Amino acid sequence: MLLQEKADQAHTLLASSALDCWLTFVRETTVTPDPGVDLVVGTDVTWPSAFLLGRNGARIAIVGRHDVPNVRATGVFHDIVSYDESMRQALVDVLHRLNPQHIGLNYSIDDKTADGLTHGMWLMLNDLLCGTPFVERLTSAAPLLSTLRARKTCNEIERIKAAIATTEEIVTLTEAQLRVGVSEAAIGAFVHEQFRSRGLPSAWSWESCPIVNTGPESEAGHGQPRDDLFIAPGHLVHMDLGVQQDGYCSDIQRMWYVPRSGENEPPPEIKHAFAAVIAAIDAGAALLKPGIKGYQVDAAARQVIVDNGFEEYKHAFGHSLGRACHDGGPLLGPRWERYGTTPDIPIEVGNVFTLELGVQTSAGYIGIEEDVVVTEQGCEYLSTPQRELTLIST
Repeated sequence: MLLQEKADQAHTLLASSALDCWLTFVRETTVTPDPGVDLVVGTDVTWPSAFLLGRNGARIAIVGRHDVPNVRATGVFHDIVSYDESMRQALVDVLHRLNPQHIGLNYSIDDKTADGLTHGMWLMLNDLLCGTPFVERLTSAAPLLSTLRARKTCNEIERIKAAIATTEEIVTLTEAQLRVGVSEAAIGAFVHEQFRSRGLPSAWSWESCPIVNTGPESEAGHGQPRDDLFIAPGHLVHMDLGVQQDGYCSDIQRMWYVPRSGENEPPPEIKHAFAAVIAAIDAGAALLKPGIKGYQVDAAARQVIVDNGFEEYKHAFGHSLGRACHDGGPLLGPRWERYGTTPDIPIEVGNVFTLELGVQTSAGYIGIEEDVVVTEQGCEYLSTPQRELTLIST
């Protein structure tokens, strides 16, 4: 059902795009995965394959003989053409039948979720189409794929919400394990056991999901939990985690503080830093609505951090969330070269984002991350926002 929804959505987008046809060209997808295959095709293939969705409603798959049953079983493609020795003639015949003037391919400079075409496959496709007019009609399908990936259906949003609910449940269980003397690695191991018991993969690489930080010596980032750093009084404890459930991801960050002897609340410095992080997330969320651009949302959150006397964070304020933890489409980020055009893509209803940032303090890193969906009115929280810095009993 979800594959059909996304295929239908792709046809709708094609009708209003500059493309006449979307062509996903792949081979041995278990070795070289393509994001579009997961999104619409729904099954891996072994031989070189071409999946075409046309502006006129055509859904054509050209696949090797032994890949036909699996492609047929998804129910997405109305016309499945098989081949044995070469797909050349079948591909040329189909393109002559459709006669597209603009053929969108699965490659992109800026969006990794639209960039599945390898250079070798590009060369192969040009060879297959040599002598035909279609070689000159090839272009990137990135604008279409970016929108298709980012504009979540109701079913996709429900799956993301379910993954978030599971993650929040794991956070609650993990909080009970947080006490003085416990290592980052032990916390990570507990979270991994929670993943395993539910049969769920992590939302990103297993070794660094969760990210766990305790105290000022722990480096914030993408590192693995350390076995030589232990929770101690006066430490901030930070955790960043997510699961992949029913094909969709969650991604949240949560914070705790370990009081020193005689403390019944965090020191003023820590309270100020935590308040600044929450205020920055609120500022970005308040601006997030259809039509705005990601760099504008990022700028609002970034300004709050700087105005509160902290160094600006060196990453985007928020990324798309969906089939991948860092999904495709718009980015709530600054106009830095490494982000390409993604911060300039207008936000749409149905886009799902993380809102995340942090600051460094003398007690360690403070980072909060929430998950939201864009609605007609603005944005709606899918996660349960953390508004207070939780104290760990000593």
